[in-house]
Amino acid sequence: MELYQYQWVDFFATKGLKYLLILGFWLALFPFWRLLMGPARRVSLLASRVWEAFSGWFNFPQTLYYHQGHTWAKLEDGLVKVGLDDFAQKLLGRPEAIELPLIGGKVKQGDIGWRMKIEGRTLEMLSPVSGEVLAINKKVLEDPGLILKDPYGEGWLLKVEPDNLKVELRNLLRGESLKGWIQGTIDRLRGRLGGELGLMYQDGGLPVSGFVRMIDPQNWDQIAREFLIPER
Repeated sequence: MELYQYQWVDFFATKGLKYLLILGFWLALFPFWRLLMGPARRVSLLASRVWEAFSGWFNFPQTLYYHQGHTWAKLEDGLVKVGLDDFAQKLLGRPEAIELPLIGGKVKQGDIGWRMKIEGRTLEMLSPVSGEVLAINKKVLEDPGLILKDPYGEGWLLKVEPDNLKVELRNLLRGESLKGWIQGTIDRLRGRLGGELGLMYQDGGLPVSGFVRMIDPQNWDQIAREFLIPER
């Protein structure tokens, strides 16, 4: 009688071989994946570092108070000196003319304080405080470029006798609230650009003064208003 011969197959051995093949496939794929993804990751890291450097381009002295319309207020001998902050002047660039209120006139916090004319278009800026205008900077009227050279010094715009300073200072930004607002502004700008940071840089590597016009040469004033006229 012929006996059947059985051939034993080690199931676990074949399954182990299958796992080894799969593992080998992924090990072979991993260097290729790193090669493929490496440049994208490096570009992303570089972009993040560029944005960090760009954020540091804006100067916000901690001794001042800031309005969300990108204007500032400085307490000085019972009066309040006001002007345009560094983000706004770099966003807009050099104005052709500045229209300031008359001495003796009134300004109101969050309402139009003055106007600037740039490339034939008029942009309105908001006053950071309420009160009577006691002085205007005539030098800025003669040379509007002063707000670019020294926005917190020689480029000041008005001196105001405040109506209700104690209350209105609560509506202005300083300290930690200022830091959060600045970062929020940078994030909004980044979203507006869609990552096209190169639009804002000159060939020499420095950001362009008046960079909003690089973003959209036709509708730049509308974009500027998104930053200068905060939603209420």
